[in-house]
Amino acid sequence: MSGDGRAALVTGAASGIGAAIATRLADDGWQVLSVDLHGEVGFHADLTTRAGNRDAVRAALERFGRLDAVIPNAGFQHVSPIEEFPEDRWDAIIAVLLTSPFLLARYAWPHLRASGAGRFVAIASVHGLVASPYKAAYVSAKHGVLGLVKTLALEGAEHGISATAVCPAYVRTPLVEGQIADQAKAHDMLEDRVLEEVVLAPHAVKRLIEPEEVAATVAFLLGPEGRAFTGAPVVMDQGWTAR
Repeated sequence: MSGDGRAALVTGAASGIGAAIATRLADDGWQVLSVDLHGEVGFHADLTTRAGNRDAVRAALERFGRLDAVIPNAGFQHVSPIEEFPEDRWDAIIAVLLTSPFLLARYAWPHLRASGAGRFVAIASVHGLVASPYKAAYVSAKHGVLGLVKTLALEGAEHGISATAVCPAYVRTPLVEGQIADQAKAHDMLEDRVLEEVVLAPHAVKRLIEPEEVAATVAFLLGPEGRAFTGAPVVMDQGWTAR
């Protein structure tokens, strides 16, 4: 599906889901500003700050002269029991996973409105719908993102702006791979048991989702067939919430 030169901003685009989304949209004819703190991306920004989010939006506008879609994807994880959960990690996770999407929407809103068909597609998680132990900050932030897109959908309806939250179960990304050791410690088990007994345990379908599958869902939501999706989670959870 052709992007017809429309412009998108994708955060957390140095690897994993974000990189897959940026690649898919570019292949579909979109102009894409890939944003991350590090790595080989089009723009580096610290999304824990207001300035970082504002500058990312400004960079997209300076580069493309327009902004038609915002895809907040940046995130990280910390696995720890609540009584041991570091307060600074809570602050950082909430800043990147929840406050950054809000700021990006705020700064991009006039330009999404000018687009006539602006799209805000947050990469949330099945953890926006359910909870798991030892992930207080991540689960709280993802639940908050679902509330944010509902509000944005109502505010954007009269301006042609849609807002959705893609909610995948576990995806084969560095974020998932990076929490194996912490999960093993939290659950007091060997690391080689974590994938099957912890990560994939809630999945009815016992496999990791590939980043390209999430990217394909985003591409659909950004296309004409995705116009009816707004104010709701788009769930791709391998049967997790069917139980």
